[in-house]
Amino acid sequence: MSQPSQPIQLLGPAQVRELAAELGITPTKKLGQNFVHDPNTVRKIVAAAEVGSRDHVIEVGPGLGSLTLALLETVESVTAVEIDSRLAQKLPATVNHYAAGALDKLGVIEMDALKVTRADFEAAGRPLPTALVANLPYNVSVPVLLHLLEEFPTIDRVLVMVQLEVADRLAAKPGSKIYGVPSVKAGYYGQVSRAATIGKNVFWPAPKIDSGLVRIDRYSNDQRPWAANAPQLHTPEEQALRKETFTLADAAFLQRRKTLRAALSGHFGSGQAAELALVAAGIDPKERGEKLSASDFVRLATLTSAREEGRDA
Repeated sequence: MSQPSQPIQLLGPAQVRELAAELGITPTKKLGQNFVHDPNTVRKIVAAAEVGSRDHVIEVGPGLGSLTLALLETVESVTAVEIDSRLAQKLPATVNHYAAGALDKLGVIEMDALKVTRADFEAAGRPLPTALVANLPYNVSVPVLLHLLEEFPTIDRVLVMVQLEVADRLAAKPGSKIYGVPSVKAGYYGQVSRAATIGKNVFWPAPKIDSGLVRIDRYSNDQRPWAANAPQLHTPEEQALRKETFTLADAAFLQRRKTLRAALSGHFGSGQAAELALVAAGIDPKERGEKLSASDFVRLATLTSAREEGRDA
């Protein structure tokens, strides 16, 4: 793909408002729309993602194109997934205007990111993504993140901007009061860390709270803490293990003040059965879910799956 023939111009407050007015757009809470209008912030996001000239990025909710333009300065291609038809249809023209020569690096898929699949990328002639870099819509940030990690095993790095409290929950460690299901599920896929805090004044309109950057470096087969006893990644066996791991996490945190014995009794059929499974996995049945790491849930899921296979044999 060709390189831009001249420096890419990033969007500032005046350009963002001008584009919005041109499209007759008023940012809506329903779609979680808050447009970034600060060039330094989008450059900071791209730098924190550590993406380069060989990366194919999926960007969710590109909006008016602020982050898209910054990504096009650096990466091989950007595929933007946008649910708002006005924004989706305007983005190529915006890129053509502010980033002459970079248009052939851009692809736009107009649909709900919660429904986008590899087949949609193939149908659009887009390369499968190696990285997810996005200012995620606040109202669906965690479901979108987990869906894309599941659907696109080619994604090996994530850098997303979400509400500060969501960023804290995603990166929380076992034992923390905010550690929960999102922490476990994100931690299943890779190493999760907080990259930065972003003030609310870089957005239009300004949200009520600050935002946070979350980075996930996806595990390879050997990098997983539980790699020794785990099936190979992206196999039916690993998909079944992930499903069981997530089911156990959901059950453990449904009533987070319950002990694991009580919280998982429904899943295993009785408190006694839950206790036996927990003890077999080396987990104290009197502990609560907030004390268990993703590795602990995987270990329990591995034993559960093995028992189920034994019954079916």
